[in-house]
Amino acid sequence: MKQFTLLLLVFISSSLFAQKKCEYSTNVRDSIGTYKQTKEYIVYEKNFAGNKNYIFFSLSLTDGTPNLNLQFIQKSKEFMKVNCFDKNSKIFFQLSNGKIVTLLHIDKMDCGTSVRDNEGFDNRVLSGTFMFLKGSFEDLKSSPVNLMRVKYLTDIEDYIFRKEFTSEMDNQVYQPESYFMNYLHCIEN
Repeated sequence: MKQFTLLLLVFISSSLFAQKKCEYSTNVRDSIGTYKQTKEYIVYEKNFAGNKNYIFFSLSLTDGTPNLNLQFIQKSKEFMKVNCFDKNSKIFFQLSNGKIVTLLHIDKMDCGTSVRDNEGFDNRVLSGTFMFLKGSFEDLKSSPVNLMRVKYLTDIEDYIFRKEFTSEMDNQVYQPESYFMNYLHCIEN
């Protein structure tokens, strides 16, 4: 009986901490090199008073170099503050084990683009690519993320990551806290 209970506990714990299956939006290998990118994943969503904010992550591997691709989408009928990425921009992840992991923005200035839709909403899209520092993979794979701090050109903003939420946009369940634990293996060499 003890062996059965032990076997059941091992099975349950392994299924709870299993990594997710890798799904790629791009996976190319040619004479120039290799590039693969995971599908976008919502890690933050805030809908309040007619304003909508979304943050999407995807992971990419370009010729052996892993990156985090970040996309912010804002939708509003009111004035929206413009944030820009520059060579000094960074992302800081506070992990539940107390560690802080820093990612560096590639050296490219970007303030996003704005588009007005048919419903009179202004939509601002800001994208950035961030590089992992040596040793950051193991920390991100071993502990959930509680908070993301983004250092823009002229501002710093914090985003609290939830354990799980159902998106109002696509009605899917997302687990932002464990994103790296679930998907970093998709871009490991």
